[in-house]
Amino acid sequence: MMLHGLATDVKIVFVSSNLPRRCGIATFSADLMAAVKAADPRVVCRVAAIDEPNERRRYGGEVRWRIRQGDASNYRAAAEAINRSSADIVNVQHEFGLYGTWTDGVYEDHLRPFLEALRKPVVTTLHSVPPEPTLSMREAIRSAAELSDAIVVMADAAAGILAERYGIAEVPVVIPHGMPVIQPHGRGRMKKKLGVPDRTIISTFGLVDPRKGIEYMIEAMPAIVAGHPAALYVIAGQTHPELRRHDGEKYRNQLVATVKRLGLENHVSFIDEYMAQQDIIELLLASDVYVTPYLDPQQITSGTLAYALGAGKAIVSTAYLHAKEALADGRGILVPFRDPAALAEAVKSLLAQPDRMQTLERASSAYARDMSWPPTGEHWLALMRLLALSSPAKSGQPGLPWSRANCGMGSWRARPGAGLTGATQPAPPRFSELSVASPTGSTMRHHQS
Repeated sequence: MMLHGLATDVKIVFVSSNLPRRCGIATFSADLMAAVKAADPRVVCRVAAIDEPNERRRYGGEVRWRIRQGDASNYRAAAEAINRSSADIVNVQHEFGLYGTWTDGVYEDHLRPFLEALRKPVVTTLHSVPPEPTLSMREAIRSAAELSDAIVVMADAAAGILAERYGIAEVPVVIPHGMPVIQPHGRGRMKKKLGVPDRTIISTFGLVDPRKGIEYMIEAMPAIVAGHPAALYVIAGQTHPELRRHDGEKYRNQLVATVKRLGLENHVSFIDEYMAQQDIIELLLASDVYVTPYLDPQQITSGTLAYALGAGKAIVSTAYLHAKEALADGRGILVPFRDPAALAEAVKSLLAQPDRMQTLERASSAYARDMSWPPTGEHWLALMRLLALSSPAKSGQPGLPWSRANCGMGSWRARPGAGLTGATQPAPPRFSELSVASPTGSTMRHHQS
């Protein structure tokens, strides 16, 4: 089967927070755009950047529109501006805080007016799919599914939750969270580079806030140090900007106070910086054990966990949704929430059994091999090209609301090593069966390597 026109440039608008805003969604979107461009340099990426109220950043040339977070009319105006552009398709990176506000526990959805006004095909990526949503949050996600031409989630668990808890019949596309290509070796060399050649490194990275449960890992350290005196817990990352705006450094100060109270000054280290990707990779490569002691059982996506898997780390984590899925089949150790003793026991068991730690490292690396950005970017580009090229606007009917039904789009899934496959009946063709024109103009088979 040949999709004529796949060799043409595609113009994609990403609606998201954008670097230099210090936000996980901004980092993800930057990585995704780079991966799509790497898959085909002819792709044109533009951004509608979401800014906090009263914030005006200096962006690069990719940002063509700005959206004032919290102002529903701004989202609608952005959609109308995108309608007037030459964009072929729009990708919304959704997180509740970026697309709405809460008043007395009720969520006011600002994505709906955007999608209602938009006259371009749109793929919405759901970074959060709470299993126990409030009524208003449930309606916001149902609205996004109804008004989008495809929904993308990053874990199989999210697909099940959308059906069971949100009553959404359409099966979403499942594309795993991408990660940079990391060669999992050089631990000793990286420890020397970081100035800790003789230490046993346990690490956590990311924006620091109380949802991360870092205090429980700090409280686990005395038991670890008792058996492993060289142990050093490295907490890397700045305080989350939203938390700092409201509470200053209260949470970080509490963590520092706990370190002092437990006499752990030589065994806990803070890197109070916003970590560049290369810095993150070097820290992970130097680490012996990576820990995510997070507190939200409903967390469906963790970029830091994805990075640690890509780096081939032995991982200890609380049992939130993404961790339960990613660390299944013996790929990591899951522990209860808010349990310093369990965290300590899990870390100690790995440090005492180097063979087991190496087994987990190999399992992490193997699991993540097909989830790196190059193949993941190819999946994204294949999906968006298919939707863009099936749009009525491509057939001389600009301005018509576009829907999945207009192009016979089924539901799709992307799995490591399996390509993108249909998940409803009748099954659409597999992406791995589509002939895709390469950047040189020849034809190649598109599949996940």
